[in-house]
Formats: sequence, structure tokens, C-alpha cells
Amino acid sequence: MLERQPYKLYMEPGLSDSCLIVGWAKDGGRIGSKLVEYLARELRGHCFAEIEPVDFFPLGGVTVEDDVAEFPEARFYCCRDSNLVLFHGDLPACEWHRYLDSILEVAQQYCNAREIYTVGGMFSLSPHTAPRQMFAIAGSPDMKQYLSRYGLAGDFDHDTPPGQRPTLSSFLLWEANRRGVAGAGLWTSVPFYLAAVEDPAACRKPLEFLNTRFKLGIDFSELDAEIARVNDLLARARSTDPQVDGYVQKLESNLALAEQELEALAAKIEDYFKRERL
Repeated sequence: MLERQPYKLYMEPGLSDSCLIVGWAKDGGRIGSKLVEYLARELRGHCFAEIEPVDFFPLGGVTVEDDVAEFPEARFYCCRDSNLVLFHGDLPACEWHRYLDSILEVAQQYCNAREIYTVGGMFSLSPHTAPRQMFAIAGSPDMKQYLSRYGLAGDFDHDTPPGQRPTLSSFLLWEANRRGVAGAGLWTSVPFYLAAVEDPAACRKPLEFLNTRFKLGIDFSELDAEIARVNDLLARARSTDPQVDGYVQKLESNLALAEQELEALAAKIEDYFKRERL
């Protein structure tokens, strides 16, 4: 008996020798979600397939935010003019290997994907007034050499802590490399107190790279306006709350915050953003 496919195909994407770009939902600063949404809108992407959640998310995985149920999703978009495949999905609660296999199977079988980039945020103790930094984790020595043309291949070292497993992005790149698909992970620093809200300034970094790499001709005006709005919100938070301003000033002076101060700053910023955006 043939195993049921865990995904649905709605239309033939009509792509060949494409590149897959993966953004995870609910990552730090919402970088993955915002990047895929922005690219899909700018490049007129169309949803052509999705992974069915029943095999990968329990009923308890459904969340409610502002009285609206949010169901897990995992959708593929094709951008025909730019020959890109976009994937946006929640992190699976189980069967993660089959989930990642499904992502690559759709991209390879229906779009002949030859290259893959994952996008995500990594928490930073730097203030939001400092430039965001982006690091590339290459899936192979050849990809590292290729990325060096863009000034992205640094000497970034990381060991997975004992008792923890590598990120799904790392697993996805490993599996892609095993299948002969070149890949890299693009990680951008996100000030820790923006992790639970959003950081459009961090989203701009991987967008700039992809825009250059694939000659997309992206219009950044909408994103830049959003960056200005977030910076204005943060400026008002500082002006109305001396404690917030004091914490940020310490970060700007390269002074360490105590754990209690870190938690207080993150909570205050999250609460301020919720109140101001209602």
C-alpha cells in the first residue's frame, strides 16, 4: 500500500532550476514570516501547495491570539518571473524528519530546486539603535566559497549545546546537501527585546542579499516605512518610560544588564507594542 502524501498540490508551479527560500513562523523578530510575506507580495507569488498539518501538529498546537484561532500552516508559493519557491511554515511538533522531507520533495519534484536559503533571527544583546548583523551558515565548502563573493562567509563557530538538537534549519540544509541541493542559512541579529514583537530592520538584511543575488528589483519603500514606525514606537517608549530609556542607554554604552533587567525590558517593550497597536 502506498504511503499517503502529506502535502496537497493545487497547481503546477511551472518552475525549473529554481531556488527555495524558507521562512519559519514565530521566529525571533518575525524575520522569516515577514520576509516570505514581503517577497510573495512584491514578486506576485501564488500558493501552489501546502503540507497538511494533521500529521505534524496536535490539536493542542492551535493557539488563540486576540480572540482569533491560529492554525498551523505550511504553504508553498511560486514566483514565476523570478524563479523562486517560497515556503512559510510553523515548526512541527512531531514527525519533523518527514516534514522536512516533504519540503524538499515538493521543491525538487515540482520546481527542480537547485539551491536553498533558510532565514531566521538570532537574539542579540545589542540595542536597536545599532546596525543589524547577518551571518551565513553554508551547507558545504563550495557554498561557503560562493557566499564569500557577497562578504557573507565569515568564521562563525557554533556547537549545539549538550542535550539539545540542532535547529530544523540545520537539519534541512544537511538533508538538502545530501540530495545535491546547495544551501545556506541566513541568520540576522535581533535585539532580544524585539524577539516577541517584530524587527523589520533585521528582515531587511536577508532581503538585501536576496535582492542582489537574484536581481529581484525589490521596492524597499514599504519596509523602510515600517522600520521608521517601529523606531518611532521605540523612541516614544523611551521618552515615556525612564526605566526603558535607562536600560537601552546601558546597552548603547556596552554595559551588561542583569537578568532581571533583561526580562523587564523585554516585557515592557512587548506590552508597549501591544497597547500602541490596538
